[in-house]
Amino acid sequence: MSEVLLMNDVVTPSQPDGGVNESAQPVSLSAGTMLRNARESSGLHVAALAVSMKIPVKKLEALEADRFDLLPDAVFVRALASSMCRALKIDPAPVLQKLPQNIIPRLDTEERGINAPFHSPGQATSLSIPAFFAKPAVLLVLALLVGVVGLAFLPEMQKPEPASDPVALVAPALPPATAKEEVTTPVEVAPTNQMPVVVPAAVPTVAATLPAAAPSLPEPAKAAVPATPVKVEMPGAVVDVAGASTGLVVFKVRGPSWVEVTDGKGVVQLRKTLVQGETIGASGALPLSVVVGRVDVTDVEVRGKAFSLAGIGKDNVARFEVK
Repeated sequence: MSEVLLMNDVVTPSQPDGGVNESAQPVSLSAGTMLRNARESSGLHVAALAVSMKIPVKKLEALEADRFDLLPDAVFVRALASSMCRALKIDPAPVLQKLPQNIIPRLDTEERGINAPFHSPGQATSLSIPAFFAKPAVLLVLALLVGVVGLAFLPEMQKPEPASDPVALVAPALPPATAKEEVTTPVEVAPTNQMPVVVPAAVPTVAATLPAAAPSLPEPAKAAVPATPVKVEMPGAVVDVAGASTGLVVFKVRGPSWVEVTDGKGVVQLRKTLVQGETIGASGALPLSVVVGRVDVTDVEVRGKAFSLAGIGKDNVARFEVK
């Protein structure tokens, strides 16, 4: 009996190999695993969640894989985890509790060579000429220089050469110009019923023309002979003041005015600005087209009879025809 009890005491504390230990504690999940499980429970893909949060996919994947060494710092990790919890609508406290407060910076234990070449301050870098001209910047500068030189010499190459040398034209020697002098002499006008008018007339004096081939004269003969004024009577220069007031149509003005007379052939017989007290007439091929500028101070006579402008004037300007 005692043997049986002993066997029971020995067997009781033992458990079969396939039994479950109820006193075992549950396995704790990391912060990244909790976030990944929450995302998968919501049915969201990591790329879709990254787009909605405007975060790169690699950062979310590093957070879910607990690769905090791939993220900038602990502050960024906690902020990213909080944003992810808000997007998944879960409580961020358990997740933040699992996150480390400070992330130890990652140190590379692998031995890696330094690829950058080292030059001492006093050592001059040697560069071969082919390597220098193989640089893109040098090639670009050379291409620009070639283009500038080509543009500079292109106009000279396109300029056509002259067909022949221009022939210089030498003007033949001309004889000395004829000396002419103008002498202004007063011309007396024949007396009329009005005041005499003195018209200055330019009378050219006759000068001797010496040809170039004439024999040389003695020194006293080369003296220039002074020109003497010559009094010339010009009957054509007599002004007939009385005849100016005759014609088919005559205008008399009592103040400043202007008139214009055009004959039937379109020729302007008279176009003049008159002063106070002036009288002038005009004739020509009929019909005559007459324009009077100042009706209020102008009197008109047609064929010796007074012609009234009162009924035909408009804006102090009268237009009529003489047939």
